[in-house]
Amino acid sequence: MNHSRWKLAREREAAREYVEPPEVEAERAEIRLAMAFAKAVYDRRKALGLSQTQLAERAGLTQAKISRVEGADAVPTLPLLRRLARALDASLTIDLGCDHEAVTFVARPAA
Repeated sequence: MNHSRWKLAREREAAREYVEPPEVEAERAEIRLAMAFAKAVYDRRKALGLSQTQLAERAGLTQAKISRVEGADAVPTLPLLRRLARALDASLTIDLGCDHEAVTFVARPAA
């Protein structure tokens, strides 16, 4: 076994013994949820063929706010969630299970 493989084996062993503190695990969960929401907004906006500016106009927001939402840099409030869902012509579903989290926009049927 060469030297580079020793290092990898040592790192794998250390990773097996490492347990994240609960606060770090909780922070990772929050980040995953923020990223899931950001991706859902981005994907729906792209599916509608809208730019950030166009979505911002539809939602009564600024383009910078949409950018922060899509970059997972903004913590959305309930009124913001409502505005985005309406602007994206969709219903917003947030599923917070014990072992999973999902954020999806479901297109509303055409009237």
